[in-house]
Amino acid sequence: MTFVRGLCIVMGMAWTLPNTLAGLLLGVAGMAAGARVRWRARDLAIEFAQFPWGPGQALTLGNCILHTGADLDVECGLYAPVPGCDPFARPRLTDHERAHVFQYMLLGPFFLPVYFACGGISARNPLERAADRYALTGAGWRPELRGS
Repeated sequence: MTFVRGLCIVMGMAWTLPNTLAGLLLGVAGMAAGARVRWRARDLAIEFAQFPWGPGQALTLGNCILHTGADLDVECGLYAPVPGCDPFARPRLTDHERAHVFQYMLLGPFFLPVYFACGGISARNPLERAADRYALTGAGWRPELRGS
């Protein structure tokens, strides 16, 4: 890792710290009900597995990923087809959520307002489409806002 890349990671983690603290509070509360915690270095995130609450598979808050399953490395569905990719491809949930971690590190405390202003949990949200694109291709976690 280069010095500049490392510095960007540290700055991004500091920028999204308020979101991460919210994730840690929820995660610790979930641990009282059986959630397990571990550090995911590749995802730059603290994982809370077997999170006991929530209707979906996973929720990212800053550098925390809370998910209801035993393992984050499972297949997930796409919000919308990704141009140039197999429409039947099933990306890994860990890759999709890693994209959200990167998005949080870029937007910091503005992530949640931007996320909900862009459509929330839906196929029309460019942040979700970018996370799907990243999960399938390993590139493009930044949203393309033109033509959205």
